[in-house]
Amino acid sequence: MDETIRKILAECDTWAVVGLSNNTGRAAYGVARFLQGNGKRIVPVHPRAETVHGEQGYATLAEIPFGVDCVDVFVRSQLAGDIADQALGINAKAVWFQLGVVDQDAYARTTAAGLDMVMDHCPAIEWGRLGPG
Repeated sequence: MDETIRKILAECDTWAVVGLSNNTGRAAYGVARFLQGNGKRIVPVHPRAETVHGEQGYATLAEIPFGVDCVDVFVRSQLAGDIADQALGINAKAVWFQLGVVDQDAYARTTAAGLDMVMDHCPAIEWGRLGPG
């Protein structure tokens, strides 16, 4: 898993953060700020399509009008598999399920389709542990 984590952190520049809103008490808010502060472009994806950290938000992954490298998923495990399937539909390179987000079937589908995937990890923690590459 460490090799996949390093690869995603090093090679993925545009991160769609699913579940990101302006709620400063949510983990997605801080992780998105961390990614942005380390040179990554973040794209908020939330039903309210809010602008967060100065970046235009979109209600769904399909509405993003440019390429996304990594789909970072901050939703309950029961909803995460659908998001992983949507990531396949937008030709993302990787899917990242945050701490506590686990769906083994989604992992199998996503990796079988050739995408890199990490489950139950946080990129901010892994950046400190492994570095971006």
